[in-house]
Amino acid sequence: MPRLGFEQRNIIIGRLQAGESQNSLANLYNVSQSTISRLWNRFRQSGSTSDRQRQGRPRVTSAAQDHFIRLRHLRNRFSTATSTASAVPGNRRISDQTVRNRLREAGIRARRPVRAVVLTQRHRQNQLQWCQAHSIWPQQRLRNVWFSDESRFLLHRADGRPRVYRRRNERFAPNCVQQVDRFGGGSVMMWAAISYTGRTALVHVQGTLTAQSYRDQILRPHVLPIMRRNGAIYQQDNARPHTARLTNAFLQANNVTVLPWPSKSPDINPIEHLWDELESCVRQRQPAPQTLQQLAHALQTEWKNIPLQVIRKLIASMRRCCQAVIAARGGHTRY
Repeated sequence: MPRLGFEQRNIIIGRLQAGESQNSLANLYNVSQSTISRLWNRFRQSGSTSDRQRQGRPRVTSAAQDHFIRLRHLRNRFSTATSTASAVPGNRRISDQTVRNRLREAGIRARRPVRAVVLTQRHRQNQLQWCQAHSIWPQQRLRNVWFSDESRFLLHRADGRPRVYRRRNERFAPNCVQQVDRFGGGSVMMWAAISYTGRTALVHVQGTLTAQSYRDQILRPHVLPIMRRNGAIYQQDNARPHTARLTNAFLQANNVTVLPWPSKSPDINPIEHLWDELESCVRQRQPAPQTLQQLAHALQTEWKNIPLQVIRKLIASMRRCCQAVIAARGGHTRY
């Protein structure tokens, strides 16, 4: 039988008050006479035609079981709802959806985890000491630092988030299949350096980067000219080509001041954020690059188009970044 709507209930009450019989109204609205009778009794008792508040489905978990579910997931954040459902003590088996509901009630929801480099205690200590020593640097000194880095860009990047809307049995339909190349269709490695006053050219590193190629392709043609400026400081990470004896000897022979850098500390280097900005600009190009040569050309074009103000904001955020690392005791931060 159909369920009476709110307006229908009010009309029925009005007609009952006018003297119309319950049977005639039941036939008119295609409901049973008992439905009309219950509606009339409810109105006479409460003065309202709204439904009474229902208790709902009884909870299948006790307060102790709810506490167990919360505590288990707070102790091990990567526990699954299925494993917790089978581990909850009690005679009654609960479902994984019940676990998710209890966690949601406690403000705990499943999210994509942040992917970050492995930091040992030594890495955290070194990063903390570096930030404590350099967070007090004046802005003028930070503006003299040239931050450098290499980054690899894939021709085709799959982020794992696309969704396809399809009917049943259309899983392998040509317009529902996302075709991807193995290993991203190839990649290119780029090097660059930035400072508060400008940027270097975006250098396409050909082949494997070694200490010799780093010296001949990057240091000699691109780094030495800017290091001749008064007070210029060069920053590089601890990749093997950067710390090789050949590289150190070349930098010392040319009186290049190198900023000591803690291992595994991408959170501190502002150029890391600029790589993300550069890749975002390239992914928005239409048409998208289809070959490695087109990708390299697009990267170099978009690199020149990045406003200097963006670079300056990243350099100026160094102090906030150091303070965040100090607050995290050398651990991971949102930077």
